Amino acid sequence: MSFTIYPAIDMRGGKCVRLVQGDYNQETIYGDSPFDMAKSFVEQGAEWIHMVDLDGAKDGQRVNDKFVIEAAQKLSARVQIGGGIRTEEDVRHYLDNGVDRVIIGSLAVKEPELVKQWLGTYGDKIAIGLDAKNGYVATHGWLETSSMKAVDLAKEFADAGAETFIFTDIANDGMLSGPNTEATAELARVTGKSVIASGGVSSLDDLRELAKFEADGLSGAICGKAIYTGRFSVKEALEVAK
Repeated sequence: MSFTIYPAIDMRGGKCVRLVQGDYNQETIYGDSPFDMAKSFVEQGAEWIHMVDLDGAKDGQRVNDKFVIEAAQKLSARVQIGGGIRTEEDVRHYLDNGVDRVIIGSLAVKEPELVKQWLGTYGDKIAIGLDAKNGYVATHGWLETSSMKAVDLAKEFADAGAETFIFTDIANDGMLSGPNTEATAELARVTGKSVIASGGVSSLDDLRELAKFEADGLSGAICGKAIYTGRFSVKEALEVAK
């Protein structure tokens, strides 16, 4: 296993944006073309691109999918997508059009048995996105918090065949305050699966710290705001991850 850097492209209204702690009222626009942004990341050496359909997450349906598919079909990097994936048709739509992995978040809480069926069909093409607030899973673009502990839900899905989890500590997301490394590593240890850290990465030192837990299953980090605000480049992040 190697530690993978996932540069992030959050899409809203066809633009590249970043939110603060998932707050749709705290938005900064960083680019007009998700494809051009993805292309620039690939040119710096990125092997994966992490894309999020923020409109989709809020509306419960695919909205910015054409940008995701364009990146998947025209660029050499692999693409994973989250946001607005609510039906098996959504899953197939992405996978049949060259996307490598779809991320299921809210639905894993609301309809776990359905998502387990999909895991049986699509295997490691599905990642489970766990967005946590004080240890509890948040859903629907982080607008709601459930009564389910993230670690319990992760164990349940690991038993059902999930191989990859994406763990976001909402308190840290978009804050450049550092990731919740311990909670992320703990999730990897408890599940015995691959866990990707998301939210809060602010420096190359944060990436170095996360990479120390690679043996525990902490397999990569999603980097968004730190790249957009010039704290480090994709190329620099990839150097650290080697």
